[in-house]
Amino acid sequence: MTTLPLKNLRIIEFSGIGPGPYAGQVLADMGAEVIVIDRPKRGDIALEKAVDRRGKRSIILDLKSGKGKDVALALVRSADGLIEGNRPGVMERLGLGPEDCMEINPKLVYGRMTGWGQTGPYAKMAGHDINYLSITGALHAIGPASQPPPPPLNLMGDFGGGSMFLVTGMLAALLNTKTGGQGAVVDAAICDGVNSMMGMFHSLDAAGRWNVKRHNNWLDGAAPYYRCYETSDQRFMAVGCIEPKFFATLLRMLDLDAESFGPQLNLDLHHRQTTELAAKFGSETMAHWIRIFDKSDACVTPVLTYREVAQHPHMAARNALQTHDGLVHSALAPRFGAKPEKIDTRIPRDGEDGAEILAELGLLAN
Repeated sequence: MTTLPLKNLRIIEFSGIGPGPYAGQVLADMGAEVIVIDRPKRGDIALEKAVDRRGKRSIILDLKSGKGKDVALALVRSADGLIEGNRPGVMERLGLGPEDCMEINPKLVYGRMTGWGQTGPYAKMAGHDINYLSITGALHAIGPASQPPPPPLNLMGDFGGGSMFLVTGMLAALLNTKTGGQGAVVDAAICDGVNSMMGMFHSLDAAGRWNVKRHNNWLDGAAPYYRCYETSDQRFMAVGCIEPKFFATLLRMLDLDAESFGPQLNLDLHHRQTTELAAKFGSETMAHWIRIFDKSDACVTPVLTYREVAQHPHMAARNALQTHDGLVHSALAPRFGAKPEKIDTRIPRDGEDGAEILAELGLLAN
Protein backbone atom coordinates (compact mmCIF):
# COMPACT_ATOMS: atom_id res chain seq x y z
CA MET A 1 0.00 0.00 0.00
CA THR A 2 1.33 3.42 -0.93
CA THR A 3 2.64 5.71 1.78
CA LEU A 4 2.60 8.75 -0.48
CA PRO A 5 0.63 11.53 1.26
CA LEU A 6 -0.98 13.24 -1.75
CA LYS A 7 -2.57 10.15 -3.29
CA ASN A 8 -6.10 11.61 -3.10
CA LEU A 9 -5.34 14.94 -4.76
CA ARG A 10 -5.87 15.92 -8.40
CA ILE A 11 -3.75 18.70 -9.88
CA ILE A 12 -4.32 20.24 -13.31
CA GLU A 13 -1.12 21.53 -14.90
CA PHE A 14 -1.18 23.83 -17.91
CA SER A 15 1.90 22.86 -19.92
CA GLY A 16 5.00 25.02 -19.80
CA ILE A 17 8.72 24.70 -19.23
CA GLY A 18 10.93 24.77 -16.17
CA PRO A 19 9.62 25.59 -12.70
CA GLY A 20 5.90 24.96 -13.29
CA PRO A 21 6.31 21.42 -14.67
CA TYR A 22 8.90 20.63 -12.02
CA ALA A 23 6.49 21.71 -9.29
CA GLY A 24 3.97 19.36 -10.89
CA GLN A 25 6.55 16.57 -10.84
CA VAL A 26 7.20 17.08 -7.13
CA LEU A 27 3.47 16.86 -6.39
CA ALA A 28 3.12 13.79 -8.62
CA ASP A 29 6.11 12.17 -6.91
CA MET A 30 4.28 12.67 -3.60
CA GLY A 31 1.27 10.80 -4.93
CA ALA A 32 -0.94 13.46 -6.52
CA GLU A 33 -2.72 12.71 -9.77
CA VAL A 34 -1.39 15.32 -12.19
CA ILE A 35 -3.09 15.89 -15.53
CA VAL A 36 -1.15 18.04 -18.01
CA ILE A 37 -3.14 20.09 -20.49
CA ASP A 38 -0.78 20.12 -23.46
CA ARG A 39 -0.98 22.53 -26.36
CA PRO A 40 -1.81 21.40 -29.93
CA LYS A 41 1.69 22.55 -30.96
CA ARG A 42 4.79 22.07 -28.85
CA GLY A 43 7.06 24.96 -27.92
CA ASP A 44 10.50 25.37 -29.48
CA ILE A 45 12.49 23.99 -26.54
CA ALA A 46 10.05 21.40 -25.20
CA LEU A 47 11.55 17.93 -24.78
CA GLU A 48 9.84 14.83 -26.13
CA LYS A 49 10.94 12.92 -23.03
CA ALA A 50 11.38 15.04 -19.91
CA VAL A 51 11.70 13.75 -16.35
CA ASP A 52 9.40 16.51 -15.11
CA ARG A 53 6.52 14.78 -16.95
CA ARG A 54 6.92 11.50 -15.09
CA GLY A 55 3.89 10.00 -13.43
CA LYS A 56 1.53 12.45 -15.13
CA ARG A 57 -1.25 12.04 -17.69
CA SER A 58 -1.68 14.21 -20.79
CA ILE A 59 -4.57 15.62 -22.77
CA ILE A 60 -4.26 18.04 -25.69
CA LEU A 61 -6.68 20.97 -25.65
CA ASP A 62 -6.93 24.07 -27.81
CA LEU A 63 -7.75 26.56 -25.09
CA LYS A 64 -8.66 29.21 -27.65
CA SER A 65 -11.60 27.11 -28.82
CA GLY A 66 -14.90 26.89 -27.00
CA LYS A 67 -14.71 23.12 -26.72
CA GLY A 68 -11.16 23.16 -25.40
CA LYS A 69 -12.06 25.73 -22.79
CA ASP A 70 -15.13 23.74 -21.72
CA VAL A 71 -13.07 20.58 -21.21
CA ALA A 72 -10.46 22.55 -19.27
CA LEU A 73 -13.18 23.94 -17.00
CA ALA A 74 -14.58 20.45 -16.49
CA LEU A 75 -11.13 19.35 -15.36
CA VAL A 76 -10.86 22.36 -13.09
CA ARG A 77 -14.22 21.50 -11.52
CA SER A 78 -12.83 18.06 -10.60
CA ALA A 79 -9.48 19.31 -9.30
CA ASP A 80 -7.96 20.22 -5.95
CA GLY A 81 -5.23 22.39 -7.43
CA LEU A 82 -4.03 24.02 -10.63
CA ILE A 83 -0.62 25.11 -11.92
CA GLU A 84 -0.10 27.70 -14.65
CA GLY A 85 3.04 29.57 -15.68
CA ASN A 86 1.87 32.18 -18.17
CA ARG A 87 2.42 35.92 -18.04
CA PRO A 88 -0.16 37.84 -16.00
CA GLY A 89 -3.43 38.27 -17.88
CA VAL A 90 -3.06 35.33 -20.28
CA MET A 91 -5.28 32.92 -18.33
CA GLU A 92 -7.84 35.66 -17.75
CA ARG A 93 -8.08 36.34 -21.49
CA LEU A 94 -8.67 32.62 -22.06
CA GLY A 95 -11.51 32.64 -19.54
CA LEU A 96 -9.49 30.39 -17.24
CA GLY A 97 -8.24 32.90 -14.68
CA PRO A 98 -8.69 32.51 -10.93
CA GLU A 99 -12.13 34.15 -10.84
CA ASP A 100 -13.43 31.94 -13.68
CA CYS A 101 -12.08 28.76 -12.13
CA MET A 102 -12.91 29.47 -8.49
CA GLU A 103 -16.46 30.44 -9.41
CA ILE A 104 -17.09 26.81 -10.38
CA ASN A 105 -14.72 25.34 -7.77
CA PRO A 106 -14.45 27.55 -4.63
CA LYS A 107 -12.07 25.04 -2.99
CA LEU A 108 -9.55 25.26 -5.83
CA VAL A 109 -5.93 26.14 -5.05
CA TYR A 110 -4.79 28.18 -8.06
CA GLY A 111 -0.99 28.11 -8.37
CA ARG A 112 0.64 30.84 -10.48
CA MET A 113 4.31 30.42 -11.38
CA THR A 114 6.09 33.50 -12.74
CA GLY A 115 9.46 35.17 -12.56
CA TRP A 116 8.37 38.69 -11.62
CA GLY A 117 5.02 38.00 -9.93
CA GLN A 118 1.50 39.12 -10.78
CA THR A 119 2.10 42.79 -9.93
CA GLY A 120 4.83 45.41 -10.29
CA PRO A 121 6.47 47.26 -13.22
CA TYR A 122 8.14 44.07 -14.52
CA ALA A 123 5.12 41.77 -14.13
CA LYS A 124 4.45 41.42 -17.86
CA MET A 125 8.09 41.61 -18.99
CA ALA A 126 9.94 38.58 -20.31
CA GLY A 127 12.73 37.15 -18.19
CA HIS A 128 14.67 34.05 -17.23
CA ASP A 129 16.46 32.67 -14.19
CA ILE A 130 19.54 34.85 -14.68
CA ASN A 131 17.38 37.99 -14.72
CA TYR A 132 15.50 37.11 -11.55
CA LEU A 133 18.77 36.36 -9.76
CA SER A 134 20.28 39.62 -10.96
CA ILE A 135 17.75 41.87 -9.25
CA THR A 136 17.74 39.99 -5.95
CA GLY A 137 21.46 40.45 -5.30
CA ALA A 138 22.06 36.70 -5.49
CA LEU A 139 23.86 36.72 -8.83
CA HIS A 140 26.21 39.53 -7.83
CA ALA A 141 27.40 37.47 -4.84
CA ILE A 142 28.48 34.47 -6.94
CA GLY A 143 31.82 33.87 -8.63
CA PRO A 144 35.34 35.32 -8.62
CA ALA A 145 35.70 39.09 -8.40
CA SER A 146 37.86 39.21 -11.53
CA GLN A 147 35.13 37.80 -13.81
CA PRO A 148 31.45 38.46 -14.55
CA PRO A 149 29.09 36.60 -12.21
CA PRO A 150 28.48 33.08 -13.60
CA PRO A 151 24.90 31.78 -13.89
CA PRO A 152 24.50 28.95 -11.30
CA LEU A 153 22.61 26.82 -13.86
CA ASN A 154 18.92 27.55 -13.26
CA LEU A 155 18.75 25.68 -9.98
CA MET A 156 18.71 28.67 -7.66
CA GLY A 157 15.99 30.71 -9.33
CA ASP A 158 13.67 28.50 -11.36
CA PHE A 159 13.68 25.47 -9.11
CA GLY A 160 14.75 26.84 -5.70
CA GLY A 161 13.05 30.22 -5.67
CA GLY A 162 10.28 29.10 -8.03
CA SER A 163 9.16 25.47 -7.90
CA MET A 164 9.84 24.89 -4.22
CA PHE A 165 7.96 28.01 -3.14
CA LEU A 166 5.04 27.18 -5.43
CA VAL A 167 4.85 23.66 -3.99
CA THR A 168 5.11 24.98 -0.43
CA GLY A 169 2.41 27.59 -1.00
CA MET A 170 0.07 25.13 -2.69
CA LEU A 171 0.50 22.53 0.04
CA ALA A 172 -0.27 25.17 2.69
CA ALA A 173 -3.39 26.27 0.81
CA LEU A 174 -4.47 22.68 0.17
CA LEU A 175 -4.12 21.92 3.87
CA ASN A 176 -6.33 24.90 4.60
CA THR A 177 -9.05 23.68 2.22
CA LYS A 178 -8.94 20.21 3.78
CA THR A 179 -9.58 21.72 7.21
CA GLY A 180 -12.61 23.73 6.13
CA GLY A 181 -11.09 26.77 4.42
CA GLN A 182 -11.77 28.12 0.96
CA GLY A 183 -9.49 27.92 -2.05
CA ALA A 184 -6.69 30.40 -2.66
CA VAL A 185 -4.52 31.95 -5.34
CA VAL A 186 -0.82 31.22 -4.80
CA ASP A 187 1.35 33.90 -6.42
CA ALA A 188 4.78 32.25 -6.59
CA ALA A 189 7.27 34.73 -8.05
CA ILE A 190 10.84 33.52 -8.48
CA CYS A 191 12.22 36.89 -7.40
CA ASP A 192 10.21 36.63 -4.16
CA GLY A 193 11.48 33.12 -3.49
CA VAL A 194 15.11 34.06 -4.08
CA ASN A 195 14.72 37.13 -1.85
CA SER A 196 13.44 34.80 0.86
CA MET A 197 16.44 32.50 0.46
CA MET A 198 18.78 35.49 0.62
CA GLY A 199 17.63 36.25 4.17
CA MET A 200 20.70 34.60 5.70
CA PHE A 201 23.01 36.94 3.81
CA HIS A 202 21.09 40.05 4.79
CA SER A 203 21.39 38.82 8.39
CA LEU A 204 25.14 38.24 8.03
CA ASP A 205 25.52 41.70 6.50
CA ALA A 206 23.65 43.29 9.40
CA ALA A 207 25.99 41.47 11.80
CA GLY A 208 29.07 42.74 9.94
CA ARG A 209 29.97 39.23 8.78
CA TRP A 210 29.33 39.69 5.04
CA ASN A 211 30.04 42.40 2.49
CA VAL A 212 28.95 43.14 -1.05
CA LYS A 213 32.37 42.55 -2.60
CA ARG A 214 32.27 39.30 -4.57
CA HIS A 215 34.65 36.48 -3.61
CA ASN A 216 35.47 38.22 -0.36
CA ASN A 217 33.38 36.21 2.11
CA TRP A 218 33.50 32.88 3.89
CA LEU A 219 30.89 31.07 1.76
CA ASP A 220 31.71 32.46 -1.69
CA GLY A 221 35.04 30.73 -2.33
CA ALA A 222 37.32 33.35 -0.79
CA ALA A 223 38.08 31.37 2.38
CA PRO A 224 40.68 28.58 2.12
CA TYR A 225 38.42 26.27 4.11
CA TYR A 226 35.38 26.68 1.82
CA ARG A 227 36.27 26.34 -1.84
CA CYS A 228 37.34 23.87 -4.51
CA TYR A 229 40.91 22.79 -5.26
CA GLU A 230 42.24 21.31 -8.49
CA THR A 231 43.91 17.91 -8.40
CA SER A 232 46.85 16.66 -10.44
CA ASP A 233 44.50 15.09 -13.02
CA GLN A 234 42.56 18.32 -13.56
CA ARG A 235 39.64 17.27 -11.38
CA PHE A 236 38.45 19.05 -8.25
CA MET A 237 37.89 18.41 -4.56
CA ALA A 238 35.31 20.43 -2.59
CA VAL A 239 36.50 21.56 0.84
CA GLY A 240 33.87 22.76 3.31
CA CYS A 241 35.36 22.50 6.80
CA ILE A 242 33.76 25.61 8.35
CA GLU A 243 33.76 24.44 11.96
CA PRO A 244 37.16 24.50 13.77
CA LYS A 245 37.05 20.79 14.63
CA PHE A 246 36.49 19.87 10.98
CA PHE A 247 39.23 22.28 9.91
CA ALA A 248 41.60 20.58 12.35
CA THR A 249 40.68 17.21 10.84
CA LEU A 250 41.51 18.54 7.37
CA LEU A 251 44.97 19.67 8.40
CA ARG A 252 45.67 16.41 10.20
CA MET A 253 44.64 14.29 7.22
CA LEU A 254 46.76 16.44 4.90
CA ASP A 255 49.69 16.03 7.30
CA LEU A 256 49.94 19.81 7.76
CA ASP A 257 51.17 21.32 11.02
CA ALA A 258 48.36 23.40 12.48
CA GLU A 259 50.66 25.86 14.24
CA SER A 260 52.72 26.70 11.18
CA PHE A 261 49.64 26.73 8.93
CA GLY A 262 48.10 29.40 11.13
CA PRO A 263 44.66 30.19 12.58
CA GLN A 264 41.64 29.38 10.44
CA LEU A 265 39.98 32.79 10.76
CA ASN A 266 43.03 35.03 10.30
CA LEU A 267 42.15 36.84 7.09
CA ASP A 268 45.72 38.05 6.64
CA LEU A 269 46.82 34.42 6.25
CA HIS A 270 44.12 33.29 3.85
CA HIS A 271 46.05 33.95 0.65
CA ARG A 272 49.05 31.93 1.85
CA GLN A 273 46.83 29.18 3.25
CA THR A 274 44.91 28.91 0.00
CA THR A 275 48.16 28.67 -1.97
CA GLU A 276 49.44 25.97 0.35
CA LEU A 277 46.27 23.92 0.14
CA ALA A 278 46.15 24.34 -3.64
CA ALA A 279 49.69 22.96 -3.92
CA LYS A 280 48.82 20.06 -1.64
CA PHE A 281 45.69 19.02 -3.49
CA GLY A 282 47.41 19.60 -6.83
CA SER A 283 50.08 17.06 -5.97
CA GLU A 284 47.78 14.03 -6.21
CA THR A 285 44.84 12.75 -8.25
CA MET A 286 41.20 13.02 -7.31
CA ALA A 287 41.10 9.25 -6.73
CA HIS A 288 43.93 9.59 -4.20
CA TRP A 289 42.10 12.26 -2.23
CA ILE A 290 38.85 10.29 -2.32
CA ARG A 291 40.66 7.43 -0.61
CA ILE A 292 42.21 9.77 1.96
CA PHE A 293 39.02 11.62 2.94
CA ASP A 294 36.36 8.98 2.41
CA LYS A 295 33.97 8.86 5.40
CA SER A 296 36.03 11.39 7.38
CA ASP A 297 34.73 14.54 9.09
CA ALA A 298 37.08 16.79 7.15
CA CYS A 299 34.16 17.77 4.88
CA VAL A 300 36.11 17.02 1.69
CA THR A 301 34.34 15.41 -1.26
CA PRO A 302 34.98 14.94 -4.99
CA VAL A 303 33.39 17.28 -7.51
CA LEU A 304 31.57 14.80 -9.73
CA THR A 305 30.06 15.27 -13.14
CA TYR A 306 26.33 14.56 -13.33
CA ARG A 307 27.13 11.38 -15.26
CA GLU A 308 29.26 10.04 -12.40
CA VAL A 309 26.75 10.54 -9.60
CA ALA A 310 24.91 7.22 -9.89
CA GLN A 311 28.15 5.26 -9.40
CA HIS A 312 29.21 7.10 -6.24
CA PRO A 313 29.00 4.64 -3.30
CA HIS A 314 26.68 6.84 -1.21
CA MET A 315 24.39 7.68 -4.12
CA ALA A 316 24.36 4.04 -5.22
CA ALA A 317 23.51 2.83 -1.70
CA ARG A 318 20.51 5.17 -1.65
CA ASN A 319 19.58 4.22 -5.24
CA ALA A 320 19.50 7.97 -5.78
CA LEU A 321 19.54 7.87 -9.58
CA GLN A 322 17.94 5.23 -11.77
CA THR A 323 17.92 4.89 -15.54
CA HIS A 324 14.69 3.90 -17.28
CA ASP A 325 14.34 3.81 -21.06
CA GLY A 326 17.57 5.75 -21.45
CA LEU A 327 16.49 8.58 -19.15
CA VAL A 328 18.02 9.21 -15.71
CA HIS A 329 15.48 9.66 -12.93
CA SER A 330 16.10 10.84 -9.39
CA ALA A 331 14.66 8.91 -6.48
CA LEU A 332 11.68 10.43 -4.74
CA ALA A 333 12.58 13.41 -2.60
CA PRO A 334 11.70 13.69 0.17
CA ARG A 335 11.19 10.04 1.05
CA PHE A 336 8.25 8.80 3.10
CA GLY A 337 8.58 5.77 5.33
CA ALA A 338 11.44 3.33 5.79
CA LYS A 339 10.87 1.59 2.46
CA PRO A 340 11.35 3.90 -0.55
CA GLU A 341 8.41 4.19 -2.90
CA LYS A 342 8.82 2.99 -6.46
CA ILE A 343 9.18 5.82 -8.96
CA ASP A 344 6.42 6.17 -11.52
CA THR A 345 8.66 6.62 -14.56
CA ARG A 346 5.93 6.64 -17.21
CA ILE A 347 6.29 9.74 -19.35
CA PRO A 348 3.16 10.40 -21.40
CA ARG A 349 3.24 11.36 -25.03
CA ASP A 350 1.31 14.54 -25.71
CA GLY A 351 -2.39 13.76 -25.49
CA GLU A 352 -2.07 10.01 -25.06
CA ASP A 353 -4.44 9.94 -22.10
CA GLY A 354 -7.00 12.24 -23.69
CA ALA A 355 -9.70 9.68 -24.45
CA GLU A 356 -9.43 8.15 -20.98
CA ILE A 357 -9.63 11.56 -19.28
CA LEU A 358 -12.64 12.61 -21.36
CA ALA A 359 -14.40 9.36 -20.47
CA GLU A 360 -13.76 9.99 -16.77
CA LEU A 361 -15.37 13.42 -17.15
CA GLY A 362 -18.38 11.90 -18.92
CA LEU A 363 -17.46 13.59 -22.19
CA LEU A 364 -17.24 11.88 -25.57
CA ALA A 365 -13.95 12.00 -27.49
CA ASN A 366 -14.17 12.72 -31.19
